[in-house]
Amino acid sequence: MISNLTVFFCIIWAATLLYGEKFAYWVPTCSWPMDTMDDPGDYVKIAVIADPQLMDRTSLNLAPKSLILEIVQFYTDIYMRRAMLASIMPVKPDMVLFLGDYFDGGPVLSDEEWQDSLNRFRHIFDIKALERITNNRVYFLSGNHDIGYAAYHSHKPQVISRYEKVFGLRNYHFGAGEVEFVAVDAQTLDGHSQQSLASASWSFVNNVFRDSLSPPRVLLTHIPLYRPDWTPCGSKRSSPIINQVILFILSTLSHFTYQNYLTEETTNKLLDSIKPVLVLSGHDHDQCTVTHLAKHGAVLEQTLGTISWQQGNLYPSFMLLTASKLAVSNASKAVSTHLCLLPAQTFIYIWYILLFVVTCVVILVWPTNGLKIHLHIGEIMSNMLGIFKSNTKEKDEDENCEYEMVWDAEGSMHLIKKPLKIVPSRSNERVERGNATMRSAAKKQITLEVNVLMPQDVSGQPGPDAAAKFGPVKTNKSKVRFVIRRLIRVFQVLSVVAAVNVPIYIMLLFADWIDK
Repeated sequence: MISNLTVFFCIIWAATLLYGEKFAYWVPTCSWPMDTMDDPGDYVKIAVIADPQLMDRTSLNLAPKSLILEIVQFYTDIYMRRAMLASIMPVKPDMVLFLGDYFDGGPVLSDEEWQDSLNRFRHIFDIKALERITNNRVYFLSGNHDIGYAAYHSHKPQVISRYEKVFGLRNYHFGAGEVEFVAVDAQTLDGHSQQSLASASWSFVNNVFRDSLSPPRVLLTHIPLYRPDWTPCGSKRSSPIINQVILFILSTLSHFTYQNYLTEETTNKLLDSIKPVLVLSGHDHDQCTVTHLAKHGAVLEQTLGTISWQQGNLYPSFMLLTASKLAVSNASKAVSTHLCLLPAQTFIYIWYILLFVVTCVVILVWPTNGLKIHLHIGEIMSNMLGIFKSNTKEKDEDENCEYEMVWDAEGSMHLIKKPLKIVPSRSNERVERGNATMRSAAKKQITLEVNVLMPQDVSGQPGPDAAAKFGPVKTNKSKVRFVIRRLIRVFQVLSVVAAVNVPIYIMLLFADWIDK
């Protein structure tokens, strides 16, 4: 027969799994940044995603196709797929913009490994469905984990052609309403000016600069613009500030192998050439909002955090952006953004562990017959009644005494308390049982003799001396049997809870993973 405790934990675990695997992605509802009085048809709605960085053999230095790597990949991928299906697609964006770093070891992966990561990427974000919903308006920005930096391009240029074959051009621009979005390949901007890739990127920037009659612009760059060390990033950031780090080949200082931000010179040239009202970037894996002072005025840059929970950010996120379809007098009002935080998957797994520990402890210490509340209430009532009787006894003692007035030598009066003289009755002298008569003094003596023969504690049970004399071995065996019975009960209850909830968990996992 299944106990009430087993049923209770079955329900608790089912509710926990439903929230952690399904409802948590619905709770952080995110709305488009527009006034309630505005007509939604006056805006182009764009969802922005950064740094999914799909894990591969380069992420944890594990062997390809190893069991641990496969498990880590699955739980990382399923999180992003749920975020896409349950949090982003339901808001019905008109466009989707990816800010780079789709793979973790993109430049060093073989063609077969790269294709495998590409298939995972398309499945996680349901690219076919996105292209159908947005009418093929899905845009991609190259990242350093996709094509590498300038130093890598010089000896392995095929990574560029492999990327462009799937994701398109690295430098381009497109329109959304009355706003122009300009995407640049930031990985090549700080390369040597004589290199073809760097030269092509700056040629694109210069062509944009020549178009003086342009609408409000948004600059898209995977690598954030230059900022001084320890620049505050705002309240939405959860990790420490990352300062500028530049790695390069000693033989050619212009061949960068890594950089956190673009150089100050490159940043100023971009801002002065493109004159954006907003800059969107990724790469940092955490949220950061800074303001740059350019010649044409202040420019806000928003660095978007990663959408993956395995990339060092406890609070993954995505962005909802609206671009006005109407001409506005103030260019900065043409674009509005709203940062949307996703569930903290790390905390959800910690809650699972804590709940498992609590479940085991409660089952282990729970009384066999449950908690009998009525017994505890009866005990409380008896204690209260005992207190009342003790008060009555003190009152009776006051009634069974008399006070005598005594004067001392100085003439002061004092009251002396004296007990009343009670004449003993015959019933107090004898206790009759059938035909035998026993005096109370004799009865008291027999009682004392019994107490001496069998030491007792205050509860009326044999005292510790008697327990030690008559059954120490029996007591130890009973304790062992008690512990074994409790452990068996823990195993039985956990087996029932698992039998109910493991199928629920598996169903929730694969319901989201399988293509609909």
